[in-house]
Amino acid sequence: MPLYIVEKLVGGIILLSLRGRITLGRETETFRHKIRELIDAGCKRLILDLGEITYVDSVGLSILVASFASVRKQGGDLKLVRLPQGVHQLLQITRLVTVFEIHNSLESALQAFDREAV
Repeated sequence: MPLYIVEKLVGGIILLSLRGRITLGRETETFRHKIRELIDAGCKRLILDLGEITYVDSVGLSILVASFASVRKQGGDLKLVRLPQGVHQLLQITRLVTVFEIHNSLESALQAFDREAV
């Protein structure tokens, strides 16, 4: 299953809703290209909605980490929302739950950005 990305602007924050798999190949290249495009356009506040992700392999995981690092390097932040159980378990096993800010809902992630702005 290919990776589908829907981009929305919500309150000045870019929301990327992802559906499918984040795996080695076209999926990771598509995702990497989208993140690079947003960073180059000056977008510094991103939310990744992973609610419809069915699988993440090690390459997909590394792309998530690289995306986070790239956004932070530009002075921005990237938050994750609606992680499926398997993805959440993967982040727990790899201890990446200590790196990413994870929210159960879009509203919670948006509020976290609002709190940071104060």
